[in-house]
Amino acid sequence: MVVNHRPNTLLIGKNGQVGYDILPELEKISNVTAIDVETLDLTRPDDVRQFVRSLRPDIVVNAAAYTAVDKAESEPELAEAINATAPEVLAQEVARTGSLLVHYSTDYVFDGTKSDPYVEEDPVCPINAYGRTKAEGEKSIRRAGCRHLIFRTSWVFSYRGNNFLLTILRLARQRDEFRIVNDQIGAPTSSQSLASATVEVLQHILSAGGADENWGTYHMTAAGETSWFGFASEVFRQASPELLNKVPQLHPIPTSEYPTPARRPSNSRLNCEKLRSKFGVILPHWRDSIVRVLALVNATGGIS
Repeated sequence: MVVNHRPNTLLIGKNGQVGYDILPELEKISNVTAIDVETLDLTRPDDVRQFVRSLRPDIVVNAAAYTAVDKAESEPELAEAINATAPEVLAQEVARTGSLLVHYSTDYVFDGTKSDPYVEEDPVCPINAYGRTKAEGEKSIRRAGCRHLIFRTSWVFSYRGNNFLLTILRLARQRDEFRIVNDQIGAPTSSQSLASATVEVLQHILSAGGADENWGTYHMTAAGETSWFGFASEVFRQASPELLNKVPQLHPIPTSEYPTPARRPSNSRLNCEKLRSKFGVILPHWRDSIVRVLALVNATGGIS
């Protein structure tokens, strides 16, 4: 992909956590057309195809996804349409024009049985419907033969939207204690750090003239690791009195005591060395990201 002009970027999912934060970052390096899933129905492949053809962007950033992990168990067709079929159509159109597709995937493509952090080359083995549809989306992109960047991430949170950090802060106003899973390990990753890292990679690729050896799959998560219990503990420790007028009591529990429709991997750790060695990109530590996100929660009016 050689672009001799300021690139034209299509951002899909502008109102999602990652999409919202990546929009201003993309605008620093390209001309952006940003749309939400209400504007473009990702369950209608022909509409997706025609929309991309009408714009002929140099870069397509797909920040849209079906992310309701438990709900996907009861509506797998919808999850498949958004997470697998739509990316396949995008990849086919990108391959046709020689553009670049940026796509986000998940730690849930793995089953969590490995003792070490997962590397990009490890075979996928999802254990829930959400993970299966995301793995199929990855496969479809590779099969299309387009220039692509697939960024696998984990436990995404932000100062807006639906995520674990905001949920526990809201619930803390109603509850005096929580029972939180302590045997699933991963890296809470802020959408802000994902946005910055993505654009840093894109800048590297554009400056290198789009060399083919840069395309592929990369793990992109915050530095460090913790459990959901550890994540909650740190959020409550850092939260200001304006956000948290009392600190609930936390009780660590095993996954077996918190059954959910969808199974979760016990090991969600992703090895990000490939991202560092190829592009020099290292995301902030998850604790540092909590500091920044809580500051944004305060600055934007607190918890509603």
